[in-house]
Amino acid sequence: MRVNYQKIYYLILLCFLGQLFGYGQIVDLASEHPYKKVFVETDNFGASYLDTLEQNYNKVKVDTVKFSMLNDLAYYWHTRNLNKALIFTKIGLDCTVESDSLWHGRFQITQGAILLRMEKLDSAQTVLELARTKVDQSDLAFLNTQLGYVYERKSQLDKAADFALKSIELGQEHNDTKAIAMGYSDLSNLFWKQGKYESGLEYGLRSLELFEVWGFTDLDYDFTLYVTGNNYLALSNYEQARKYYEQSIIIGERYGFYNNLSDVYISLVDLYTYLGEFENANEAGKNAVKYAELLENNFMIMRSWLAMAKMQNKQGNYLEAIDGLNKSIRIATEDFGDAYYLGDAYKELGNAYAGEQEYKKAYKAFAKYDSLKSEVFTAEADQRISQLRTEFDVAKKENTIALQEIQIKKQQTRQHLIIIITFLLLLLLVLAYKAISNNVKKNRLLQSKNAEKEFLLKEIHHRVKNNLEIVSSLLSLQASLITDPKILDAMEQSQHRVHSMGMIHQKLYLGEKLATIEMKDYFKNLSDYIIHSFGKYDRITVNIEMKELELDVDLAIPIGLIVNELITNSLKYAFPDNRKGNIILSLTKKQDLLLLEVGDDGIGMYHNSLKSGTGFGAHLVNLLVKQLDGKMELLTNLGTTVHIQFQNIKAA
Repeated sequence: MRVNYQKIYYLILLCFLGQLFGYGQIVDLASEHPYKKVFVETDNFGASYLDTLEQNYNKVKVDTVKFSMLNDLAYYWHTRNLNKALIFTKIGLDCTVESDSLWHGRFQITQGAILLRMEKLDSAQTVLELARTKVDQSDLAFLNTQLGYVYERKSQLDKAADFALKSIELGQEHNDTKAIAMGYSDLSNLFWKQGKYESGLEYGLRSLELFEVWGFTDLDYDFTLYVTGNNYLALSNYEQARKYYEQSIIIGERYGFYNNLSDVYISLVDLYTYLGEFENANEAGKNAVKYAELLENNFMIMRSWLAMAKMQNKQGNYLEAIDGLNKSIRIATEDFGDAYYLGDAYKELGNAYAGEQEYKKAYKAFAKYDSLKSEVFTAEADQRISQLRTEFDVAKKENTIALQEIQIKKQQTRQHLIIIITFLLLLLLVLAYKAISNNVKKNRLLQSKNAEKEFLLKEIHHRVKNNLEIVSSLLSLQASLITDPKILDAMEQSQHRVHSMGMIHQKLYLGEKLATIEMKDYFKNLSDYIIHSFGKYDRITVNIEMKELELDVDLAIPIGLIVNELITNSLKYAFPDNRKGNIILSLTKKQDLLLLEVGDDGIGMYHNSLKSGTGFGAHLVNLLVKQLDGKMELLTNLGTTVHIQFQNIKAA
């Protein structure tokens, strides 16, 4: 048969789910709720769920739970082996005959379903009618479904339709989605038998929608896939028919629904025959016979041989078709009941005899077919089915009107909501406008205050700078009156120190930022000032080898003083006799550390005083390094270089 990747995907998925959840999903004797009813509370179980039920139903102490497990065991065995199903049903009937009338009635419904499939139609009808007086209202939809099957098999399609409608009404009354779905499924099958395939397809698709709402892929959902496929097949929509048959096979193989599997393979014989795929048709026929024999169901066996005979007729193998059809008719005894398929068998037999030019036998077969056809397609049945079609159309129109009314109400509700939401949005916009206006006013006030504070801070820095300039001027004036070289040198150095601090305050009030100093530009201005003060701008070059770096003002002032002292020392001692040279200055940041480096290419060794702490300048540098919690290192190879490392924090 043709490989279908969708089918393979579903099979893999279902097998995975079966392994994932295991059998414990059905029975847990240690739990307060020991049994999860199959196809009602769960469908997460493997193919051997019947074995699980058989091993555990006698271990349950609560009778109602035990009866539920036993009834499910009996009912679902009828999908695999009718005789074994009847044995478990008898056990249930014996257990409940005196003690529990309700469950006795439920076991009778199961018994009726089994007798029906064993071709004991009258017995099935009697048992089902007896059960009606014992079971609850919630059980009647299922009971009516089984009675509908009995009348369908008896070829009384009008009565079968009435029971399907009763199931639908009960489902609507008790809000039982599955009961409604089963009713529509039965009507789909009845329309198909009447040759009203479009109506059958509508009912089938509607039933499947309800089953999907219900949420379980059980025996009846599986059967509905098959029935819907039959209607597609009759309408010559072969691809859709194949799709529904293959989905039905997936479910049937997962749960072991041999009855449905035999049904589907019978229809697949017809499908492949129509398509001229006779090898696939023959394979499907073998599968149909296999599952029918496992089920020990004569009805299925008869129909399997009938389908294969149709295939032989199509191929022109009339003798083989005659042999198969005679087998089929022999199985269908007088008590068989289903005139629809028996009539179909005589019709195909007539075609086979005609193909072999045995016209007398063909005539007799066609005569028998006409007789059986008249039993099935009675005027009453046709009238009732037509009435159902009308009722369905009216219901459909009423549903459409109801849906339109619902849509109108929804639209009105949406309009009201839109009006309310619009009003709320307008209110929010007004409130937002007021809030934004207030924020704008506050922001303007804050900006005004900030500008005022900034102006005041700049003014402070300006005044500090001016005051430092006054101090520097006073020092300069005082120095002009001093003749002692040492005192004069001390006064000039003090003047340089004051000026280095004044430059920082000058940058603060001239710049955009009031709390930080860009050190590279500051070092350039400071070094230029010191070089010009010593009159060595034509002989000494200061190279500032660093990137732009901003520091807090509290950190910048002591660093500026240190740099002032180190450059001054270089100018005083590193380049005697008017030597030319270079001073290298850099300040770099590495994570939380700052590294200051001041070096020259002079004569070297002059900075020993920095280590020993002699002189005010050296003393000042040592104090400032300690203030910054730093470490100083002096190198005197090929000039003099001072390395100072300290934390990048505000100075204390």
